[in-house]
Amino acid sequence: MELKLAMSLSPTSDSRSLRAARHARAALSRASRRAVVAAAVALGGAFLMGTNAFAAPAVGQQAPDFVAVDTTGAKHKLSDFAGKFVVLEWTNPGCPFVRKHYGSGNMPATQKAATDKGVVWLAINSTERAASDYLKAGALDAWMKSQSAAPTAVLMDEDGVIGQVYGARTTPHIFIIDPKGVLVYAGGIDSIASARADDIKTATNYVNQALGEAFGGKPISTATTRPYGCSIKYKA
Repeated sequence: MELKLAMSLSPTSDSRSLRAARHARAALSRASRRAVVAAAVALGGAFLMGTNAFAAPAVGQQAPDFVAVDTTGAKHKLSDFAGKFVVLEWTNPGCPFVRKHYGSGNMPATQKAATDKGVVWLAINSTERAASDYLKAGALDAWMKSQSAAPTAVLMDEDGVIGQVYGARTTPHIFIIDPKGVLVYAGGIDSIASARADDIKTATNYVNQALGEAFGGKPISTATTRPYGCSIKYKA
């Protein structure tokens, strides 16, 4: 009788043990993910949230979530801006195309026009630390201020995590995300691919156009364009 009783209890006991083990593993996995994110952010790095790092999103797809630290040390998570339009701008002050748009006042004016409408503008630096034109957070922050730049924040992505998952290729390279988290524009800032500031006045500013159409309740007429500028110096 005792043997039969022990045998009848064994499957239930095993089932409880398996469930407990699964719950423990899941809890450990969640804790590990939180620890990795916290460590990456504490070290000034960027971290993608549940994203396949090899699948760059296309217009019409969900924008990959990420966590990154800005030039002042503050943490930003893309999904925290749900319900707002978000512009991602890849930048590098060492690039003549970037200097064209900042030195002329075009990029600061485009940033301010967007943020005045409640748009979140995140400038992102994916230039690796070993590059000759890499700027540390403090130096990049000072340069942005010297240009009267008006982004919401300037994010440091020296390991290239965010840039590579979005498929950012040049500085500048612009992405616009709608309030539902969907990518609605990807490409250049304007229609004339040159480093000449004089071309700005005759170029179509695709960012202003896209945001104007979106806020006017219209579909974005030019949702994908060819980005132009300097190649991003990603970490090997």
